[in-house]
Amino acid sequence: MGNSLPKQLRLVSDRKLLKDLEARMVEVEARIIAATTSADALVTEMSSHLAKAGGKRMRPGLVLLTAQLGDPDAPEVVDAAVVMEVTHLATLYHDDVMDQASTRRGVDTAHLVWGNNVAILTGDLLFARASNIVASLGQEALTMQAQVFEQLVLGQLNETIGPREGQDPLAHYLDVLRDKTGSLIALSARLGALLSGADASYQQPLQAFGERIGVAFQLVDDIIDIQSTTEQSGKVSGTDLLAGVPTLPVFLLENHKDKESVELLQLIKSGLSAQNLPEVLEKLRAHVVMDEAQTETQRWADQAVAAISGLPAGSVKSALEAFAAAVVERQG
Repeated sequence: MGNSLPKQLRLVSDRKLLKDLEARMVEVEARIIAATTSADALVTEMSSHLAKAGGKRMRPGLVLLTAQLGDPDAPEVVDAAVVMEVTHLATLYHDDVMDQASTRRGVDTAHLVWGNNVAILTGDLLFARASNIVASLGQEALTMQAQVFEQLVLGQLNETIGPREGQDPLAHYLDVLRDKTGSLIALSARLGALLSGADASYQQPLQAFGERIGVAFQLVDDIIDIQSTTEQSGKVSGTDLLAGVPTLPVFLLENHKDKESVELLQLIKSGLSAQNLPEVLEKLRAHVVMDEAQTETQRWADQAVAAISGLPAGSVKSALEAFAAAVVERQG
């Protein structure tokens, strides 16, 4: 799998820090594979399906980075990094069933290979594995993990139900992103600091950083879905649009009442086909909503950076700031 350190962290300017993070990520990677392995060969094939396919490893990378605020050699740090990735993997099995996605990380999704029931149970198994590991990390870490587990489920539930009557659809969407993505990234940032014995005053700033950067990360995906070519992102443009998945530019299009915008929104909401998707993509790319979406995404990243303004100056804070910038600038 090559260098599994997230590309957002490969931009770390402190070479000693970068080398340390890379070395620790090798250990984390091996432990992720071990955590998704079972005595039963078929169960191993199912539970390690996505782990072996790779991934960004953003969450364990954040654990390792924020552990540098305390004692990065504390043995619980690597365990926490593994817990974060295994929990994330579990959510992906469930998400792909809910969305009926066909591919994930360049491989067929588990529900296509083994069926919905097996995919859901495999996700449950990975949640159980993560819980077994986090149980050894102390009551505070265990409580945090349980709270985030609830938040993850509520995020998926609220996404499935949709906005209530009178609720702002965009506000509902951002709440879902915070719960489904931001919560686990926030926990990753917090656990590294907690288990390395870093100053307790860092906890809330890191929580806010993680939540906000998680929302920004997903909003960038919305922009990539429309803006990027397959060569840039490795994804087929307009996949979310075609599937009727709500995205930030479409929400923002609701605010434009000119004739062209109204007609474009109606076309999107009426259900797109492979035939008219290129035309819609072309019109969206030329529309001011793309600039507005970029501005909104940058706002979330800026708020993430603002949240950690009180952290001590140094390589970790600089790396977190660079991380936020890299999230907004990514094209895939």
